[in-house]
Amino acid sequence: MSAAQVKELRERTGAGILDCKKALEEANGDIEKAVDILRQKGIAKAQKKQSRIAAEGLTAIYENENKAVILEVNSETDFVSKNDKFKDLIANIGNTVLNSNAKTLEEAMELKYNDGTINDYIIAETAVIGEKLSFRRFELVEKADDENFGIYIHLGGKISTLAVVKGGDKALAKSLAMQITAMNPKYMTEEEVPEEVKAREMSVIKEQIANEKKDVTAEVAEKMANGRLNKFFKEICLLDQEYIDDSKKNVKTFLEENKMEVLSYIRYEVGEGIEKKVDNFAEEVMSQING
Repeated sequence: MSAAQVKELRERTGAGILDCKKALEEANGDIEKAVDILRQKGIAKAQKKQSRIAAEGLTAIYENENKAVILEVNSETDFVSKNDKFKDLIANIGNTVLNSNAKTLEEAMELKYNDGTINDYIIAETAVIGEKLSFRRFELVEKADDENFGIYIHLGGKISTLAVVKGGDKALAKSLAMQITAMNPKYMTEEEVPEEVKAREMSVIKEQIANEKKDVTAEVAEKMANGRLNKFFKEICLLDQEYIDDSKKNVKTFLEENKMEVLSYIRYEVGEGIEKKVDNFAEEVMSQING
């Protein structure tokens, strides 16, 4: 079995790398036989949906004592993501991963579930539900006994935030998770913002000022630019953000008052970074008629 054979089998069936490898091993390198094996298992048929875009779905968080998992599973339509079978799917995947030590998505897909793997389960549910389903990402997080998970799930799973906080209590940690969910900070502190991001933003700001205030001196323009850059940091840096429950203080002050420290946080929003397809309904109907 060669890499070229795996590539050819993937192109012909749309099946995943691991499924192609297993099929080729079972077929002793015979590609035609491997195609049949994938078809028999329903993998090739289900995987035909891989050309579609799954940008809807849900995020979720599951915890057990000092361990938690945050994950995203996608569907093609929002309608399916509200279906009980889909909700069961994400719960079953989440709890299986939570009880594992999987570090990569590939490892997670090979975790045992019922009589097969997570990958087999997703393929089977794809065939039942009739849409492309995709286990997109996850992260396992562990905490110490004196730390708290801050967990907040927005709109039934459209956004989920998992934070690890030292000190305080679970309610305060949840409040912080709500902050992160609402304000979507990109960095913890100003020091974490890459120099190229700062430089690009400053360049944009200076151009804006030049277009708005053509009669100001260079010194005044520089002060204005620094002021706007600081405002930019207050928007993208968690500790500098205005605290959502009390606009008179920032998040750093809220943490200090409650003797808390944010150790880490993860925020998942459904479909972020996925280029969503805009369907032309008329074209779709005609393609089905002509098909």
